[in-house]
Amino acid sequence: MALYAIGDLHLSLNSNKSMEVFGPAWENYTERIRASLSQLTAEDVLVLAGDTSWGMSLEESVEDFRFLEQFPCKKYLIKGNHDYWWATAAKFRTFCEANGFTTLELLHNNCFFYGNHAVCGTRGWFLEEEQKPHNAKVLNRELLRLETSLKAAGEKPIFCFLHYPPLYQGYQCPEILSMLETYKVELCCYGHLHGPVIRRRQEGKYGNTEFSLISGDYLGFVPKKICEK
Repeated sequence: MALYAIGDLHLSLNSNKSMEVFGPAWENYTERIRASLSQLTAEDVLVLAGDTSWGMSLEESVEDFRFLEQFPCKKYLIKGNHDYWWATAAKFRTFCEANGFTTLELLHNNCFFYGNHAVCGTRGWFLEEEQKPHNAKVLNRELLRLETSLKAAGEKPIFCFLHYPPLYQGYQCPEILSMLETYKVELCCYGHLHGPVIRRRQEGKYGNTEFSLISGDYLGFVPKKICEK
């Protein structure tokens, strides 16, 4: 009975966007995901830290979610920059009910609890990644979502999951880092970094928070165990 996390599965069972074109790290990745998730049980919980499916809509992503549903663990999903299928929580619940999916929930403007810990998260943002006029507005919206999630933790110690890294070599998002410090986040896991950029990751302690990269190709598509009950 454990809490696990992984990001950036980039499933494409119905969208012809296989990540195998990006080289050996992605070779046969869908089957590698199947093999690793098959080890999880109904008592386990899995956080999926964004870029779960390449589908452009819920309907186009249905086979990717059907693939995930076959594994009995509970799954909490946060939004990634390529999750174009993303919908409101109500629409996602309706979609899951219509397809008989019972193990999938969105981690968005909320938090869940695992043992004595709160499981919080949001997409996050790179303010300087894409220089567009709306970037500051998007960052502020993400800060509000993150704070809503962190506040929902109450007095519980916090595991926080983001898609975008709040720091790596040569970059920091001070607004997010400050919020993690304010809410005394114990662990922050993030994805998004792939290929050569992985070498710029920053892991270990920063301030009072432990940071860990959990993108799928970095983990070899084996979810990271966060804790056990």
